[in-house]
Amino acid sequence: MYKPFHKTDFCNIKTTALAAVFFVFITIVGCPAAAQEDAMYFPPKKAMDNDTLVRALHSPHKATIYSLALPGLGQAYNRKYWKIPLIYAGFGYLGYSIKINNDEVKKFTEAYRYVSNGETYPTDNAYVTRYPNTSDLLRGRDFYRRRVELNIIYSAAWYILNVIDAAVDAHFFDYDISDDLTLRIEPAIISPYSPGLQGASGVRLSMNF
Repeated sequence: MYKPFHKTDFCNIKTTALAAVFFVFITIVGCPAAAQEDAMYFPPKKAMDNDTLVRALHSPHKATIYSLALPGLGQAYNRKYWKIPLIYAGFGYLGYSIKINNDEVKKFTEAYRYVSNGETYPTDNAYVTRYPNTSDLLRGRDFYRRRVELNIIYSAAWYILNVIDAAVDAHFFDYDISDDLTLRIEPAIISPYSPGLQGASGVRLSMNF
């Protein structure tokens, strides 16, 4: 028997259709998110065995901090032990140069005070008789003072260089340098940049390294 189609029936069908569309939408959107979340909390064994996870353990940040705290410690962290004697040899030379030049500054200063004040007491400072002119004593003092300052600047630069060296070595610690350097030349079809144009034949160069 024919049953008349009421407005209520149309509303029920519309509601059912909207519910079905909403369910499909939630399924499409929710499944990738759930899969991504599962992959985040339950990584596959293959990903856990990947070398990149091991390489991430060697941190350039740690190497930088170690070198800032103690010169040469970052190089030890990078297993570049042969660099440590070079670093301390540089610091040793600069420290010795600072001491020698600073001693000269003290001798010139002492001689300048002796001569400018007209002192007559016995002294073992040879610059008193070698440079009787106070202007010569001041020039000698300023000369060695500049050398002290320059060596201090060189020491700071050597310290910064030690930090930079450790950071760079840490970045390239796991860098894979392969001996397989090959160059292949293959024919290729160049796709047109605009529609309606024909492709052109060409040559493709590929290098593996």
